[in-house]
Amino acid sequence: MDAKMEPEPEKNKPIMVPEVLVPRLGEYLIESGLITEAQLTQAIELQKSARASGKTELIGQILVDQKMITRPELDQAVTEQILQLRTALQNANASLELRVRQRTAELEAAMVKLADLNRMKANIVANISHELRTPMTHIKGYLELMITSVLGPLTGDQENALKVMNKASDRLEKLIEDLLLFSEADRAEVALNLQLIDMHRLGQTLVNRAQVKAEEKHLQLSLESDSDLPKVQIDEEKISWAIGQLLDNAIKFTPANGKVVLHCVRDGDAVRVIVKDTGIGIPGDRLEEIYEPFHQLDGSSTRRYGGTGLGLALVRKIIEAHGSVIRIKSTIDQGSEFEFILRAA
Repeated sequence: MDAKMEPEPEKNKPIMVPEVLVPRLGEYLIESGLITEAQLTQAIELQKSARASGKTELIGQILVDQKMITRPELDQAVTEQILQLRTALQNANASLELRVRQRTAELEAAMVKLADLNRMKANIVANISHELRTPMTHIKGYLELMITSVLGPLTGDQENALKVMNKASDRLEKLIEDLLLFSEADRAEVALNLQLIDMHRLGQTLVNRAQVKAEEKHLQLSLESDSDLPKVQIDEEKISWAIGQLLDNAIKFTPANGKVVLHCVRDGDAVRVIVKDTGIGIPGDRLEEIYEPFHQLDGSSTRRYGGTGLGLALVRKIIEAHGSVIRIKSTIDQGSEFEFILRAA
């Protein structure tokens, strides 16, 4: 029977002794006065020769073998170096932990300050909006009296001017309502009044409501809906507002002769709502920006499209309050598609 062969040790495998844990041992031995620079140079040359012949030798072992230093002196030097390294590591860890605690405290303070600023902003927006609502009601009331000639006959030019003013007041009133809705949603969770709703009927109502704006821009606006949609449990007023906002945006950002479609399609036991347009699109790297409150992608003073920048921020809050998520796909100069799912009761 052949004798069992012992596996040969791997060449150049590091020797597992304390010395391998200590960097720059030779320099420390010189600084400690245990060897000279000439002795270290000689030991390094011997180490190079050993490596050239396939052997792995450590500087400390060579110094001991050449009787330039004793084994106890080498062990003492290695121990001292390891202790110094451990102390340095402990100090570094303590310093790092202190910095982490300080940074965490700074971030927590910044978050508290940011929350306070957000609350202050919401309160300011709510107060200003309430203050604007009262005079706005008076303006609209008197405009209606004048347009209907209750306060006296009008010339053709006067009537046209009043209609322009009335249209502008309608837009201003909508902005005020958006600000109020945003401030309420920003200060607390969106409260929902859930009801069973037929999305085909609601979709048709919303498309009819937006038809005038679409015709003014010479756009084709339509509803594409499945006939067997399940009823969904939603807050009709808030979902109507959200879908209406998506339709308004689609109309606003779609050039003349374009197309806007509201899709309501069955998706298992849910209804998938999609607002699709052939508008200007949104850059892929700026998709998340559209949900930032008071933010416009074109923030210049000469921007072409108006608005407060609150619409989509509110739409997302409303959709998420219904346990859903709004998703967007968009291509520059080809259009955008906003989509979310409403669960059946």
